Amino acid sequence: MMMTRGTSRVARLTMGGRLFSAVKGAAAEGEKSPVMGVRWRSSLTLGEKEQVNNKNNEDGGNKEVVASYWGIKGEEVKKEDGTPWKWNCFRPWETYQADLTIDLKKHHVPTTFLDKLAYWTVKSLRFPTDVFFQRRYGCRAMMLETVAAVPGMVGGMLLHCKSLRRFEHSGGWIKTLLDEAENERMHLMTFMEVSQPRWYERALVFTVQGVFFNAYFLAYLASPKLAHRVVGYLEEEAIHSYTEFLKELDKGTIENVPAPAIAIDYWRLPADSTLRDVVMVVRADEAHHRDVN
Repeated sequence: MMMTRGTSRVARLTMGGRLFSAVKGAAAEGEKSPVMGVRWRSSLTLGEKEQVNNKNNEDGGNKEVVASYWGIKGEEVKKEDGTPWKWNCFRPWETYQADLTIDLKKHHVPTTFLDKLAYWTVKSLRFPTDVFFQRRYGCRAMMLETVAAVPGMVGGMLLHCKSLRRFEHSGGWIKTLLDEAENERMHLMTFMEVSQPRWYERALVFTVQGVFFNAYFLAYLASPKLAHRVVGYLEEEAIHSYTEFLKELDKGTIENVPAPAIAIDYWRLPADSTLRDVVMVVRADEAHHRDVN
């Protein structure tokens, strides 16, 4: 027993020394440490990996670019045509074609007290959003998607814990909610390419997301039905915002630029797609989330 404990302690000390050396070495080279979840040259958007490679070639270096979040080189993924897959935030088997035939005008009329509470809570939140962003729909979409991806993750997490506590199946809802959160995150990855966030908008994300996460977490504990109603009405507002976005694109107030490459791959859009096509598929996604919630 004593020898086992002593051996384990030596092993821990040895591993700790190696870990410290790895961190120290990374710091000496001016890189971020690959441990404790800190990113090291991870790339989420097209072109970043190529830019780093070009910089290394110019500097005469031969450092290997690690694309994984944890600093571990991921496996090579290719498209169906055999070309290399360029994205690290999603994989080819996670792509799909959005259903644009979904009903955009559906509305759940609030009848019960919880319905009305959810409805007017969402309506009250829209006013400061309209004042802050006004008609800057690109920045508005980018900011709101940082919040929209929270409910699915919170709901999926709590249902996951409930399933573990009760030793029962979830009926498939855990995966449904986590897929919703992932889809909303991809909306953000897309609009980051369209509208680069300013420093104060990035700072605002910390405050808004922190408050919303905790408020939604407590609301879900108190009443899952209320929480899902809130999300349903939030999605109705999102549909309205993207509809206004489309109107501004059609008027020419906002330039209908080519669709970001990440959007073309994620929604399997034609190569000549534009920003308007992207807004269309994103709005269809929001309509689907509205119906689920």
